[in-house]
Amino acid sequence: MSSCGKFKHVIDGQKQHWNKMYTEDPDFFGEEPSYAAKKAAEIFKKQGKLSILELGAGQGRDSLFFAKSGFKVQAIDYSENAIQAINHKANSMGLSHSVSTVQHDIRKPLPFAGESFDGCYCHMLYCMALCTSELESLFQEVRRVLKPNGLNIYTVRHTGDAHYGKGIYRGEDMYEVGGFIVHFFSKEKIEHLAKGYEIVSLDEFEEGELPRKLFLVVLRKYPQRSIIARK
Repeated sequence: MSSCGKFKHVIDGQKQHWNKMYTEDPDFFGEEPSYAAKKAAEIFKKQGKLSILELGAGQGRDSLFFAKSGFKVQAIDYSENAIQAINHKANSMGLSHSVSTVQHDIRKPLPFAGESFDGCYCHMLYCMALCTSELESLFQEVRRVLKPNGLNIYTVRHTGDAHYGKGIYRGEDMYEVGGFIVHFFSKEKIEHLAKGYEIVSLDEFEEGELPRKLFLVVLRKYPQRSIIARK
């Protein structure tokens, strides 16, 4: 059993933890879009990517920002309360035509046909309580549902973050701090997970009061012919 697998019961309990948090604080992350979403929107627009899949959409602050910016958004979260919050906000803002939602555990195959989206976005979803083996599968699932040359834009907390190595060890590069399990990324892990993608850019930024230290990563899906040519 991997070091991650030994903590499966704790990792599985994160869903209840997030549901409780979303119930107690309807705007836990605030209402304003994240810095990452603003940067991603710029990149998506410049590249002509209009249909966006957002993984781990939370309470919808970035989903709604994308919708207001002219994108068609498919939002996924595994918290029932998060999905309900997004639907309520989208309806009240007149954006239900631009935002679709689905409750889904991203450790399972994505419920979409291949080549369905121009881009995929997620802000800190990949650094949640996911084992590396689960991340490998998820990255390939994202690749499957992206159109050729589609973009996978994501952020993760990295190993230079002040919380890395602190709190309760939960396997691999995961630590639990304040009830939340965080999987911290190194540049080597980013490269490892980028199979079938081109790493377009890898930048660092800070967010929040700690501050959290994050990578902003832009991946481009290689067309199938490019992968064959590289063998």
